[in-house]
Amino acid sequence: MNLSGKKILIAISGGIAAYKIHFLIRDFIKKGAEVQAIMTPDAENFVTKLSISTLSKKPVYSDFYSDNGTWNSHVEMALWADVMIIAPCTAGTLSKMVHGMCDNLVIATYMSAKCPVFIAPAMDLDMYAHPSTKRNLELAESFGHIIIPAENGELASGLVGQGRMSEPETIAKTIEDFFNSTTKKTLEGKTVLITAGPTYEAIDPVRFIGNHSSGKMGFSLAEEASERGAKVILISGPTSQKLQNKNIELHKVTSAKEMLHKVFEFYDMADIGIASAAVADYAPKEVATEKIKKNDDNLTIELVKNPDILKTMGDKKTHQFLVGFALETQNEEENAKGKLEKKNLDMIVLNSLRDEGAGFKNDTNKIKIFTQTEKKEFELKSKDDVAKDILDFVESQLLK
Repeated sequence: MNLSGKKILIAISGGIAAYKIHFLIRDFIKKGAEVQAIMTPDAENFVTKLSISTLSKKPVYSDFYSDNGTWNSHVEMALWADVMIIAPCTAGTLSKMVHGMCDNLVIATYMSAKCPVFIAPAMDLDMYAHPSTKRNLELAESFGHIIIPAENGELASGLVGQGRMSEPETIAKTIEDFFNSTTKKTLEGKTVLITAGPTYEAIDPVRFIGNHSSGKMGFSLAEEASERGAKVILISGPTSQKLQNKNIELHKVTSAKEMLHKVFEFYDMADIGIASAAVADYAPKEVATEKIKKNDDNLTIELVKNPDILKTMGDKKTHQFLVGFALETQNEEENAKGKLEKKNLDMIVLNSLRDEGAGFKNDTNKIKIFTQTEKKEFELKSKDDVAKDILDFVESQLLK
């Protein structure tokens, strides 16, 4: 499953099973999640902050204060998370959790959390079978927490029995199943056609005309639409972006003409078309068959207009809900509204290069959405969150 945009807080307590957390974090990161790790002081006897932070790509905290005196806010971390996982959860940490014994950063963060909490206990078999542990696990369940039961196997003591922390694959599957069950399939039965990235227009075999589009916005839209149950067809120009969701049908193209051809292979079957690609407006009239040598001080290249993919989509629109994008530097709203009208769009997403953090290459974007009758503005957000806003707005229009 794709975990793109999911925020996972992992609390590590002091048990030998802590070594498994490296594999869990790596799996979550590969699937697109953001991971923040915190540790009890005893956990540092089993794993290092360096190894955990290297995998999570975030600082790891085990105390309320960093060495430089910076306050590590347990409240901010708790409210940031979509889920919190305590793994391994030792008998001592479990007891502190359910009885409110708040004497470290992990417990303070847990007690501030409003998100679902998952507990992966790990201890020796007699400790796991002890009446107090059973009672504490029952108490945790009564709080609404989800227990990922310990497994049978060889334990650190040399004994064999129940008490081993669940394997990282099991914990990851539990989290994925949780997110899958809570994601509303609001676009189930719909086909969404998305264009993304730049187009490259060849000058000769080694040079091209292009732009700075990274494709991040289009890929985020594709991931989010797929999470909502849609069949997603993504047509992308050259980009380094990778898909997490294997259900997305990806078609790679290079030039505007190639993108136009590929779009109209699928356009008739699309219910929603989202044209987020930054298509080059012009292409060289003649493409040199050999590399152009640097002989003269000046080089003149005659350019011709590329096909307008979005306008063609608007002209040939029958049943599709069509979304365009406008990246502007001046007269932004006026130009966006003009494009909405001229290209027969149902909705247009405007972002301005004047807004810091918006536009090409950034991981964030700040948008305004226009229809013929509405305007809605949004704050600067991650492109994953912007994708959610765009699709929420599309869905609201489809319900009208």
